[in-house]
Amino acid sequence: MKNISYQPAGQFENTRFEKIHNVIFNNSVEASLVVAREIADLIVDKQNQNQPCVLGLATGSSPIKVYEELVRMHKEEGLSFTNVITFNLDEYFPMQKESRHSYHFFMHEHLFDHIDISEENIHIPKGELKESEVLDYCLDYEKKIKEAGGLDFQLLGIGRTGHVGFNEPGSHFNSDTRLITLDYITRLDAAPSFLGIENVPRTAITMGISTVMEAKRVVLLGWGQHKSLVLKETIEGPITSEVPATYLQRHENTTFVMDTEAGAELTRNKTPWLVGPCVWNESLTYKAVIWLSSLKNKSVLKLTDSDYNNNGMSSLLTEQGPAYDLNIKIFNKLQHSITGWPGGKPNADDTNRPERAVPGKKRVLIFSPHPDDDVISMGGTFDRLIEQGHEVHVAYQTSGNIAVSDEDALKAAEVARSLGAEKASLDQIIDRLIKPDEAMPEPVEIRKLKGLIRRSESYAATRYLGLPDENVHFLDLPFYETGTVLKNKLSSKDVDIMDAIISKIEPHQIYAAGDLADPHGTHKVCLEALFQSLENLKPKAFMKDCWVWLYRGAWHEWEIHEIEMAVPMSPDQVLKKRNAIFYHQSQKDGVMFQGNDHREFWMRVQDRNKITAEKYHALGLADYEAMEAFVRYHF
Repeated sequence: MKNISYQPAGQFENTRFEKIHNVIFNNSVEASLVVAREIADLIVDKQNQNQPCVLGLATGSSPIKVYEELVRMHKEEGLSFTNVITFNLDEYFPMQKESRHSYHFFMHEHLFDHIDISEENIHIPKGELKESEVLDYCLDYEKKIKEAGGLDFQLLGIGRTGHVGFNEPGSHFNSDTRLITLDYITRLDAAPSFLGIENVPRTAITMGISTVMEAKRVVLLGWGQHKSLVLKETIEGPITSEVPATYLQRHENTTFVMDTEAGAELTRNKTPWLVGPCVWNESLTYKAVIWLSSLKNKSVLKLTDSDYNNNGMSSLLTEQGPAYDLNIKIFNKLQHSITGWPGGKPNADDTNRPERAVPGKKRVLIFSPHPDDDVISMGGTFDRLIEQGHEVHVAYQTSGNIAVSDEDALKAAEVARSLGAEKASLDQIIDRLIKPDEAMPEPVEIRKLKGLIRRSESYAATRYLGLPDENVHFLDLPFYETGTVLKNKLSSKDVDIMDAIISKIEPHQIYAAGDLADPHGTHKVCLEALFQSLENLKPKAFMKDCWVWLYRGAWHEWEIHEIEMAVPMSPDQVLKKRNAIFYHQSQKDGVMFQGNDHREFWMRVQDRNKITAEKYHALGLADYEAMEAFVRYHF
């Protein structure tokens, strides 16, 4: 079988750690196009041989761009699917195929409705069966795959439990298509799409491990930082039923295709000096010394020549040693990243400071994807910028309406009705909130109400920090306003809105969310909107004086070696930040999109800021209560 060689950004390196062929691309879009091209070439090869092409297909967010590219090739390049037979990996059970949550709906929405595949060649496990019918149905599903000649190509994603399909931890190597009970983490990851874990089915029908292993070719897609640990475990760890994807180590024609974030934990990327010779540039040196300090549980200034030599870093000492001189260099760089003046310190030498001293009073624009990311992620810095006299603006990129529960919206609607506001329309809203239609997008009126709830909470928080109302901007980017968890693609309308607010304020500083690990992707789209806008506005004169700082949200923090500006917080400021977060009352006590961390956002971010300060202290720096961290984006 002809396979794409996967050359571009990250060719596989056969190290003593890695047991599965893998390639890493700069981003998921670039990778998806290459995978789609391999599938298309396979389809054409089979057509030329007058043979069917049997594809095993996956659902979820990972393969969406692959399907988009296949649709594009069909419409623009004439790629035909008339010889294609498909078998999907899995389906929730019970699940009606008409439901927006079904994989039947997903596959038709993203692929089948847009290509010339025959309906009789599409096979997706049925979620509407009676339980007594499931066993026979599963046996028949296996029989149909064999009758079609077996799977020529199997496309996979990977769950955080290491599941492929819905083969959860404990799945046997010889398992076939069957009904399975879903792991709690799998259901938790699916909760955003179902608007709560209580709505996620507890069981599913899935192809088995042996079914997948019999495919002639397997390609597994892995995108994002939140998949990096399980991918490392799968690629470098032992074969175990507790991480079912590790069975693919036994498959002779498998490739894992990842973006840089997903591949970040692989040994050759995280600690390449343990793999082989390194080119010791400034960034790798900085990363390695910080790693060594943590490994030896010593401050940077206490590291010795033997510490370096015994941990794969002797070549670094040869080039840049001795340890004493190298330690001082790294310590100074760490120290220079710390500042209590995030907007720059006026009338001070800024040679070794993260920010410029001039102008002393800066125009600052904080972009917040949701109406609480600003205070959650950089509430202390936000407060410091206002206190130090800068002209601070905050722009909420989306309404955040989908994260407001029906219960909170109902409470607000009932209060409004009791005050005499438009009773007839409120009666209709209240009735819909009491009896929601899960199959339909949320009505505009309810989305508007939920958006107003979040808007009022934002004003409460910014007023508490002392920001004038006129410096608060609600962008309501159109891509978000679908009424469902699935959002539209970023459009020129979204970018135009971003262009307008930046052009209006002409900021010296922009702060934006660089966290790509949020469970439903809004941060990623909002960041892309900013990047496109920066590209559009780059020729403007004011942009020459504009610096962009990226913070991270409630899920992850920057690694110490990545941080370019660390802003310390006092105990009083930590408390003030917590209080600002509390003004977002609809996001407390059971937040809808909290990912895999059960703690409330204020708890996890408070711990995260504290841990960042502790890491700096362990490296030999001052002992602060907490720290917020930023990385500069150069455009």
